[in-house]
Amino acid sequence: MLRTPRTHSRLTEEALLLLGKQIKLARKRRRMSEHDLAARVGIARSTLQLIEKGSPSVAIGLALEAATLAGVDLFVPETTTLVPEIERTDDKLALMPRSIRKPRYEVDDDF
Repeated sequence: MLRTPRTHSRLTEEALLLLGKQIKLARKRRRMSEHDLAARVGIARSTLQLIEKGSPSVAIGLALEAATLAGVDLFVPETTTLVPEIERTDDKLALMPRSIRKPRYEVDDDF
């Protein structure tokens, strides 16, 4: 069975590449080897290399964990906690409908 390759938007690919380069830069600034960071994340060195190259095939949780352990700021400059940002997002989500459904029928408003 042939598998069709997954395509990603240019912006997604650029974001992954940027995150990978930021992880690599932070790792080198902390004078950590690839092996050291990979061991702290709990992944193989080859997986860390894929993260640093911006590969979209790596699980996002692993990439974010590597970024956090390397010292890359995620979403906010102060990395102590994201709870306030999560609460603000929850407040906004509370104002949105619980589910989004397509209308069952199309309204004919052409008079």
